[in-house]
Amino acid sequence: MVEPANFYVSLSTREGFNASVRHINKTLELLDACGPKKNIADEINRLQNEKLLVSEEVQSAVNMLLVEKAGYTTVSRNISAVTTNSDLIVQETSKWKAVDVVLGYHHPDLGFIVLNPKNSESVSIISGFRKNELVIIYAGSQDSSPASRTNAQAAIVCLLDMLEDRKSKVPASLLSGPYSFIQPKKALKAKPAAAVLSRGKASGTSKTSARVPVSSRSGTSLFTNHETPASVPAAPAAAAQPAAVIPGQSKLTPLISVIVSNELFHNGNVEAWKRIIRSFNAKYPNLQVSIYYDGERIIDINTLFKWGKVKHGSCIQFRVAGDNIQDLAKLSRYFKQGASSQYEAFLHGSPDTVMNLF
Repeated sequence: MVEPANFYVSLSTREGFNASVRHINKTLELLDACGPKKNIADEINRLQNEKLLVSEEVQSAVNMLLVEKAGYTTVSRNISAVTTNSDLIVQETSKWKAVDVVLGYHHPDLGFIVLNPKNSESVSIISGFRKNELVIIYAGSQDSSPASRTNAQAAIVCLLDMLEDRKSKVPASLLSGPYSFIQPKKALKAKPAAAVLSRGKASGTSKTSARVPVSSRSGTSLFTNHETPASVPAAPAAAAQPAAVIPGQSKLTPLISVIVSNELFHNGNVEAWKRIIRSFNAKYPNLQVSIYYDGERIIDINTLFKWGKVKHGSCIQFRVAGDNIQDLAKLSRYFKQGASSQYEAFLHGSPDTVMNLF
């Protein structure tokens, strides 16, 4: 039941009211567009690439259409391991014609994104998943029979196994049905939002009960009725990539490795990297540089030289997020110099100096 105290406050202004109407129209457009051969993740990413849908709208639209309206079986999980073969996931799930599957991922830089695991364009994103990060799997079909719900649960268990790099035995019942993947066209005309959420069945959806995990596959059942996916604070909108296009409207580079050639990545190297990043941000304020070490994102770069853990030959990785990414090769070259014994070239001037490197 809607609590009226604060729910309608945003509708009291023209901006809030218009934003609500636009979101409802986009949600209805997605409802019309999806079907057995059109996965909602592909349609959402198409709208984002055309800048018709912002990232903050994605999770609410998916929850409304797949969980609230269609009753897809849903499981959320902080993955305990990561796959070493993301290509295999696409190859296997593309054979699952009995169910529609959507994979949601809370990306640490991009916020909530959705993927069609049957789409080969998802390979590069799945390969970038990190341990302990949150994924949400939605599975369902037009058929609300017990057999259909069983197939949805089996698909979720198999997909989780593959995401966490475990072997999985796929039931033969998943291989026959109407949900075969067809490569989406790059440009599709938007259909008028003439649908209403209270009407009959939507294509590509089901009436299975929405379910979430209550434990891992130990003694307790993985599914429970009448609950919603684990709530996660909305991640800030971020951007995406050049080399492997991430679903959505932004761009994110793949991880780029920098080998430490100094005898130790010490305080001088850290300061050099901080100045390089500061110079890059001064030239490109809309781009974000993220640093990774040993599979972990480094929020405070100063921690890289503590206890001398990053030594000669160690590999530090970085990636850049944002639209219209530039000077990536130059940034990589500067980072390599900053990780070498020639780091002092970046230490001229006071600590807050912004160097003109780009």
